[in-house]
Amino acid sequence: MKNYVTDTICAISTGGIEAAIALVRLSGPDAISIADKIFQSKQVANLKDAQGYRMYFGRITDQQTEIDEVLASVFFGPKSYTGENIVEISCHGSLFVQQRILELLQANGARIAEPGEFTKRAFLNGKMDLNQAEAVSDLIASDSKASHHLALKQMKDGFSREIKSMRDDLLKLVSLMELELDFSEEDVEFADRTELKALMERISDRISALLSGFRYGNVLKNGMPVVIAGKPNVGKSSLLNALLKEDRAIVSHIPGTTRDSLEDDMVIAGIRFRFIDTAGLRDTKDEIEGEGIRRAYDKIKKAGIVLLMVESHDDISAVMSIISSVRETINESEAQCFLLQNKADIHSAVTLDKQKLEQQIPGISTFVISAKIGSGISELTDAMVNSVQVMKGNADVILSNMRHVEALGNASEALSRANEALQVGVPSDLVSQDLREVLHHLGLITGEISTDEVLGEIFRSFCIGK
Repeated sequence: MKNYVTDTICAISTGGIEAAIALVRLSGPDAISIADKIFQSKQVANLKDAQGYRMYFGRITDQQTEIDEVLASVFFGPKSYTGENIVEISCHGSLFVQQRILELLQANGARIAEPGEFTKRAFLNGKMDLNQAEAVSDLIASDSKASHHLALKQMKDGFSREIKSMRDDLLKLVSLMELELDFSEEDVEFADRTELKALMERISDRISALLSGFRYGNVLKNGMPVVIAGKPNVGKSSLLNALLKEDRAIVSHIPGTTRDSLEDDMVIAGIRFRFIDTAGLRDTKDEIEGEGIRRAYDKIKKAGIVLLMVESHDDISAVMSIISSVRETINESEAQCFLLQNKADIHSAVTLDKQKLEQQIPGISTFVISAKIGSGISELTDAMVNSVQVMKGNADVILSNMRHVEALGNASEALSRANEALQVGVPSDLVSQDLREVLHHLGLITGEISTDEVLGEIFRSFCIGK
């Protein structure tokens, strides 16, 4: 790990693209003195004498050569984002100007920041815990109302407080249990076993409740994958175009036009859906089409929703045939299946009754639509949004981070081992070993326990300048 006491970092925090305005940021013990070497202002002689959290108009110069007119702000540590002294320079967004300012900062003692290093310093300096730091990355990456709200909620640290509370309560009893080892010959118990069992049960129940919300949180963060499947020429590409409200896929009366999956995203009611148009499902000797069909089944396995299309005039045997071809795959994916009777504009008399069909095929919701003219599409999208919302269930805290899920899962397993050991009268030192493992996994979530390897993996995904 780098020396965070003497190191000063700099970066372009606005992405290094040409724009009207760009922001160059420094953080570290020498941030103010380095910025002073290239910033001149009539409003303040030196930035170290500036008032914090104010902007000062001035110039960036290379010796006597003016580079740009800028605004500079000073944030004195520890009351700053990183907990260190920070200087932010708002300059014009010319790529040349941005790069030149970075070069001057480096020439005067700063170094280019690594991805996520500003937020990493905020974590290391106690400005936020690891869960909140990860939420910063999620907030930057959010592309829908739902993912934005989820990231903001995570940043407010309610989840962190809950994890810390569980860990603190368990730590008190584990410490008392380990204290008993010093008095093993006297056969005394400092840790109330009844209280310990009750606490372990509460923590176990709470972990189960937290894990139950992950599927919903994962959808809010990454989007709901929706696979459009069915036989050739049933209208899958037309449906994709109708959902996206643009001609994204080629529509043809020739069966087998789509030979590979075609994907696009759309936000509906604040939730991002990832629509995937697939090759028509049928027996074929065509090698390329066959590969497309194999890929279609692979997409179905990873789907959250499957839109299984038939034609509105198909009889029950034809419908059951296509359902049987994908049912096993759908069951493996735990996806919700919507049966769409398409081409209602052509076949006005629908031969299959919705209620009877859903009775014959449990777990399937049926819709009569026309992808060509758009009828029934709004009812379908409403049902898709509702299928996401019901996933939340009674969860009050929504997880979206796989690292947190793995840590909670490991904590739950260790807790089960400790509970079983306690039930059969295993010695206290072995029980406390399992409980220490629970504490370890809970501590990984908030960063109370961390390693350079874990931190490196987390912050590597951040953008430079944040």
